[in-house]
Amino acid sequence: MRKNAQRFKKSKSNLAQNIVSNVFIALGSNKGDRINHLRQAVLRMSNNSKITLLNKSSVYETKPFGNANQPDFLNAVIKVKTSYSLTEMIDYLKNLETELGRKESTKWGPREIDLDLLFFDEIIFKNDKVKVPHYGIQDRDFVLTPLKEIAASFFHPALKLKIQDICTDNISKTIIRKTRYKIN
Repeated sequence: MRKNAQRFKKSKSNLAQNIVSNVFIALGSNKGDRINHLRQAVLRMSNNSKITLLNKSSVYETKPFGNANQPDFLNAVIKVKTSYSLTEMIDYLKNLETELGRKESTKWGPREIDLDLLFFDEIIFKNDKVKVPHYGIQDRDFVLTPLKEIAASFFHPALKLKIQDICTDNISKTIIRKTRYKIN
């Protein structure tokens, strides 16, 4: 009996270490070398043994959201798989922003890099710092358009809609153009 309990404990531990989640991350930059900031973020994630890049959208040039008095953004969305837990991924992205030069600024202000966790599998999560799925996805064409490009059939767990079915008719239009930039 004791041997079986140890075997179960070991297999449970191995299972926990092998859990892999699908994650969507929005990237944005409007300060400094915008495309380099996006590329560095993707490169750092790709070099992390706990993260595998699965897909990436085109890069879009967009007008700022929320505070129009600042430079235009470059935005993209990537899909990764990770062995990080949800909270570990949140912390990792925040630390990566800091490593890439992001400084605390006003809400919706200029930034070197912005890494927003859009979805973590189909988990719905909220604490005092973050909400997953990311709030306002359905109101932001600079997130929805690149997301539709790589994950049109992904199911938004809170809205109970596929990404392709989220209506964009009544949202503010911030996309200026699809660029020729590549983030990887």
